[in-house]
Amino acid sequence: MAQLEPEALVLDEPGLLRRIAEGGSALVAMSGGVDSAVVASLAFEALGSRAVAVTLEGPAVAREEVARARTVARAVGIRHVVREADPLARAEYRANASDRCFHCRSVEAAVLLSVGADAGSRQYLDGVHVDDLGEDRPGIRALDEAGFSHPLVWASWNKAAVRAVARRRGLPNWSTPSNACLASRVARGEPIDATLLRRIESAEAVVRAEGFRQVRVRVRGSDARVEVDPDEVPRLAAEPTASTVVARLRAIGFARVTFDPNGYGVRRGQLPVVR
Repeated sequence: MAQLEPEALVLDEPGLLRRIAEGGSALVAMSGGVDSAVVASLAFEALGSRAVAVTLEGPAVAREEVARARTVARAVGIRHVVREADPLARAEYRANASDRCFHCRSVEAAVLLSVGADAGSRQYLDGVHVDDLGEDRPGIRALDEAGFSHPLVWASWNKAAVRAVARRRGLPNWSTPSNACLASRVARGEPIDATLLRRIESAEAVVRAEGFRQVRVRVRGSDARVEVDPDEVPRLAAEPTASTVVARLRAIGFARVTFDPNGYGVRRGQLPVVR
């Protein structure tokens, strides 16, 4: 699928709005991220009161994400509903095998479909874009099986295009770093429970409180590995920040804390800095 430059893709908005309008009343699965925020904005413009945005909260979702979704919904003007979804109720999710995301999204999709049925929704929209299609994504497979559509894929928009559209529309999260389910921080095959997920959420909040924007705290057993943007690694490793972060993560319950020397999204085989 061709990926055009953001400036060209913005010109496709009228066609995308028409296609959304033709689909009838819509439910938008809206997290706190920029992708689903753009879809919510487009759906509201195309459908007005016939569009509803639904945000799911639960043990795998950082509370900060839910708060951001509320802010986005107010900025867009779309009707917003928050519902509970608990993938931990499914044993396959707790086992954290390679298909974990499929089971998570299946649970979430069931909740969304229920809300949509009550609202009379004729179409179900999400924030999947073309950059999401280049690898195995069992979560997308679950959404496809549930009948969700991907407007950003219809328009062949990639992440850069989505951010360009979000910025032009004045969405408050247009530059917010990407996030993911808290369970994505847990080493594959290690069991997941609510206590572990909240510990991860608390640990990432500690690092963000030091002024870091992109943060992941990866967990294996009782060990935590902190990732920040590559150009922020020196600041994380410098004192007093390093000692502050390590002490607070140990207080949360992690026995050993390491800093990834390469930074988020980079893998070059260097050994982590052990604290």
